[in-house]
Order: sequence, then structure tokens, then C-alpha cells
Amino acid sequence: MASLFYACHIDQTPLTSLPQDVGQCPPLLAIPESTTAMTAPRTPKPARKKPESATPAKAVEPREKASLHPRNRHQGRYDFPALIKTTPELAKFVIINPYGKESIDFASPDAVRVFNRALLKSFYGIAHWDIPADYLCPPVPGRADYVHFLADLLAAGNDGVIPRGAAVKVLDVGMGANCVYPLIGHSDYRWQFLGSEIDATALASAKAIVQSNGLNKAIQLRQQSNPKHILLGLLEPGERFDLTMCNPPFHASLEEATKGSTRKWRALGKADPKRKLPVLNFGGQAAELWCEGGEARFVTQLIAESAQVSQQALWFSTLVSKASNLPAIQTALKKAGVLQSQVVEMSQGQKQSRFVAWTFKTQSEQQIWRRERWALKS
Repeated sequence: MASLFYACHIDQTPLTSLPQDVGQCPPLLAIPESTTAMTAPRTPKPARKKPESATPAKAVEPREKASLHPRNRHQGRYDFPALIKTTPELAKFVIINPYGKESIDFASPDAVRVFNRALLKSFYGIAHWDIPADYLCPPVPGRADYVHFLADLLAAGNDGVIPRGAAVKVLDVGMGANCVYPLIGHSDYRWQFLGSEIDATALASAKAIVQSNGLNKAIQLRQQSNPKHILLGLLEPGERFDLTMCNPPFHASLEEATKGSTRKWRALGKADPKRKLPVLNFGGQAAELWCEGGEARFVTQLIAESAQVSQQALWFSTLVSKASNLPAIQTALKKAGVLQSQVVEMSQGQKQSRFVAWTFKTQSEQQIWRRERWALKS
């Protein structure tokens, strides 16, 4: 509309600055007095009303967490007074957003870390939780969704019943310093977890979380000694897992990870001039955010390695942040001899994500697995 207006008013004079009475405008041509008698008098045009100033559009609050899994505990708005009651230190990070609602500055690693601590304590009974500075601090609601959809995956082959309790064993590949997946999975379903990690500092952090919350029997930790491998060399011969899960690094280089983080900071208007590099993804070490070849290469390697330990897990799975990587992943699944696979789409507010799950077991083998492991123990 603005372009059309300026095309008609080449001098770009705003409409509101034109005279209210067009009849008062100076004539375009000076008409001699002798010709005015021969010319019919013009009918004055009605005075043009000055347009009313436009009313500023009100900010429309986006729908929060619009499509979380039905069993996700984080539906609706956060109850900040309740969160502050359990975690008083959160109070200093609470702000009023442009929509007049309580929130936090999600571009602040300290705010996000304390906010996660409050969520984990209020919803999952995790009394002690912290991570080292500059380690990945994931959004709890989105992480919970992955766990719940995996529970649905197990239920789909179990007459719609989610297997619960210590009979269900889950491997969290690249657990990270935050240990979030095991904490949620054990709290909601009482599953047992083994978390793997290549980073010694992250492993120590996860160990501190597990020990301080008395979860040593429910959550075990193990370091992958060979950083070039994912599953190979990690599992013991007799170990069996009903699920494996993974949040892979999705950038192909430190430069790409930095650019991605910079875009997020700029989108929030939070570029940090005091640091040479922005906080990667609002926290996160190199191994958490990037690897050579990026997400596609990591996931295809994970699939290839899963084929070599195919009998040690019922379902393998991994998050896939980039939908453009799915064709390469599907090719890798076919090459590995996977018998069944599926892509499960997830949505948290405006963010779209998904995970890929696959198995090397036939339907009859899956039935035997469930009967032997869950029937009498769930």
C-alpha cells in the first residue's frame, strides 16, 4: 500500500500534510480574466477530512507450548509464584515480557539454568541440579516431549500400554552435563538409564546430579573412551536396552555453531559485546554442538554402528533437528538393513523437531522381547 501511495504522490508529501480544503490550493495555471467568463465555474470539492491517526497494533501474545505431548507436565503458562516458592533464587530473574506476562530472559544462561533448576525441582522432585558454566542448558519441556513420544513407541507394540518400572532399560547416548533425559524418564516412568558421555567434565557433572539426588541405582553413567565411536566399545556383551535415545551435535564446525548461536542472540536482541564469541546456543561445549560432518554424518554413523549391536536394543532412536537430513538418514537406514523405522514429528510452540526410530527385529522377535522383559515386571 505504501508503494502505491508514493507512486501517486511523487513528491512523497504525506497525506496528512495536504491542505484540508482543496479549493484553497493555488491554481495550476493562471487563467486570464477575459477567459474566465467563457469558462463554467468549478464546483468546489468538499473539504477533505484529515485522516485519523492509526491506532498502534497491540502485541498479540503467541501461543506458548501449543503442541506439547498430552502427558507433558508443562502445559499452559508457567506458574512463577509456585516455581519461586520452591526455588527462591529464581525471583531475581523474573521479568515482565512485552505482553505483560511473567517470564525470564531466555538469552541469559544464568536465568535459564536457574529456571531449569526450578522446573526440575517442582515437577520432577529433583532437589539438586546444576551444570558447569558454558555447558548445554536444554529446555526441559522439549526434552520431556522426546521421552513421552518414546513411551508411546513402546506402547504401540504393547497393546497400547506403556511399560513402566525398572524392567525398562534406556541408553542415553551423549547424556551431557545436564542429565535431563534420565531425570525425566525415571521420574515419569521409573525407567532405568545408562548415560554415556565422552566429556569428562560433563560426566562428572551428571554424576554429581545423580548422587546428590540418591539416584545411583536408577541412573548409571559410563564414559565412551574412544571419541571416534558412538556405540562401539561402549556396551557390555550381555547388556540389553529397550530404547536408545540421542540428542546429536547438529553443526559441522565451530564456525557454523557460532553463526547459529549469533543468529539466536540477534533475534533476541542480546548480542554480547563483552565476549569474543557469543554463548553457543545459550550454553554448550564443542562436543555438544558440532562434529565433523554435522548432524547428518553423526546420525549415519550412529545407524551404522547400531547395526553392529543390533541385538542389544529393541529400538534405537535419535533427534534430527534438520529435516533436510532425512533423505540421507533414510538411505543409511536402508543400507544398514533396518527392518522397521519411523519419523515422529514433534512441535514445541513455534519450534519444529522430530526423531527417527528404527529396529532390526521382526514383529515376532519384538513380541518375544516384550513378553520376556515386560510382561511380569512392568
